[in-house]
Amino acid sequence: QVQVAESGGGLVQPGGSLRLSCVVSGRIFNIWAMSWHRQSPGKKREFIANVVTGGNTNYADSVKGRFTITRDYATNRVFLQMDSLKPEDTAVYFCSADVAEERGLGPIDYWGQGTQVSVSS
Repeated sequence: QVQVAESGGGLVQPGGSLRLSCVVSGRIFNIWAMSWHRQSPGKKREFIANVVTGGNTNYADSVKGRFTITRDYATNRVFLQMDSLKPEDTAVYFCSADVAEERGLGPIDYWGQGTQVSVSS
């Protein structure tokens, strides 16, 4: 089995910063992409950023230039540095990872339980 766990959420004032962390553990042969998504009340879950094997990154237009995704391959962690936060960034942030549990198996998408980020004065 594979577990995905996020941490680092909280309450921050507009213009502030937060750093989210996500660790993947369990039965892992290889991890392909690691991603962050978010979901606000009444809205669909939306893609925020990902980092794929090799290091290429992708961002949603809404966070480009404010958020930075990085990955630690040695510890199976991914981070999301969030700067210049706005009230509209308030959401539950989810981490996901495409994990192959054995050689020869295709990746399965695993998700964490999410961490709440609230931006308010």
